Amino acid sequence: MATNQTDVIITPVEDELDLRQANHCVSEAFGRQTNDAVWMLMNPGWDTEEGQEKNALNLIKQWRSITTNKDGHPNSLYLKATLPDPKNQGKRRVVGLAVWKQLSFVEGCGDPFTGDMTEAVKDLDEQDQRFATQMFRSLWKRRIEYIREVSSSDSGHSPPAVFTLDLCAVDPAFQRRGIAAKLVEAGLREAKRRGNLECTTEGSAMGRAVYRRLGFRDEGVGDIVFEVDEGFKARDKPPNVFLRTGV
Repeated sequence: MATNQTDVIITPVEDELDLRQANHCVSEAFGRQTNDAVWMLMNPGWDTEEGQEKNALNLIKQWRSITTNKDGHPNSLYLKATLPDPKNQGKRRVVGLAVWKQLSFVEGCGDPFTGDMTEAVKDLDEQDQRFATQMFRSLWKRRIEYIREVSSSDSGHSPPAVFTLDLCAVDPAFQRRGIAAKLVEAGLREAKRRGNLECTTEGSAMGRAVYRRLGFRDEGVGDIVFEVDEGFKARDKPPNVFLRTGV
């Protein structure tokens, strides 16, 4: 069936321009729209030209360092959502980004995931380093535990891996058009193609309704508990919940 020129199209990221436009979407969603305190801490100057360039280069570096598993599939899948660019006739513009990752502690079945933030926090001051490290350790605690469970020899999972939605963002100017759902659905289809991999994610307050509608379920009750030092208790902590499709 032919695609209408005005339809949202979901395809893999192709080049650096895609990622620069995608970085703008992420910044608008997590910075300007939701004022995610932890995201802004990790991306200082996100609303400046210099900060935008730095963050775009980091995104490009991650994309260029993608590994492959023993089946030849990329362990990280960068998906872009595009619409016609109103400023450039005949061109399309990235309006959303999803990053999916195949994770496993079994060699060849996915990237191992430890949640090590040493490199990511190195430019922060000592207090912010401690806070960010504790936040991400809590955020990813269940993710890491579950990857270990799936990776164990008696787990019954084949392949012994999970497909994790690591990031999903849509430019607020283009929200409420079902774009996030399309990005998630594309990842779910890919997970099925890779051997019916179970999907997981840490759902934000903004995104979890979409994920639940598409088959993700809460594991346990309530949001992730962030285990931080007493001195950090008053800091803003964006709510997240661990979700997976196999619950």
